[in-house]
Amino acid sequence: MIELRPFNTLGAANHGWLDAHHHFSFANYHDPARVHWGALRVWNDDRIAPGTGFPTHPHNDMEIITYVRTGAITHRDSMGNEGRTEAGDVQVMSAGSGVRHSEYNLEDTETTLFQIWIIPDERGGEPGWGARQFPREGREGAFVPLASGAADDDNALKIRADARVLGATIKAGESVTYVPRSADRRLYLVPATGKVRIGEVEAEARDGVAITALDRVTITALEDSEVVLVDAA
Repeated sequence: MIELRPFNTLGAANHGWLDAHHHFSFANYHDPARVHWGALRVWNDDRIAPGTGFPTHPHNDMEIITYVRTGAITHRDSMGNEGRTEAGDVQVMSAGSGVRHSEYNLEDTETTLFQIWIIPDERGGEPGWGARQFPREGREGAFVPLASGAADDDNALKIRADARVLGATIKAGESVTYVPRSADRRLYLVPATGKVRIGEVEAEARDGVAITALDRVTITALEDSEVVLVDAA
């Protein structure tokens, strides 16, 4: 099954400083048909104005992956971590038994990002945070694991879930094939930029594509595209 979820059908909330669109039920947006996709619980598409952000707040029992599309985000947390994650790079926070953090756009320009929440395999545990550079040119024509619970994804940021977050850049007219470990996995794909085709479905930038019951998925770029894919149990 391949289900297109157009950007204009997503939940939305514009707070002035934050223009957020929700692929799944979040905050005041609730759609019983879009609560989660397997262990994938949240995929927020956020635009954050310069000099603004999320003040210190708590989380627990969630793997939180931030994929910065443009600009940069600055993270601080109760574990003493502080870091700035730039466009194309990724940060992961394992909330574990509990952590408090803030996320601010301290840049002079707007920051855009995807924030992805994945339900961990087990509750509790020591919280953690990490960030890593993933140059876009290093993802050309192939899916690269960015965050993963798989032991063999050595270069990915680690998460405590049976899931993978992957990124690829695909030139117009070219294709990339992804093979999940089994056909019962739930895949969710969003083009950050460009336009792609999966089977008979065409997805524009920031549309969501929910995929199940396929032993392989081929993504063809109709325009130069940057795509993010979650493979979850």
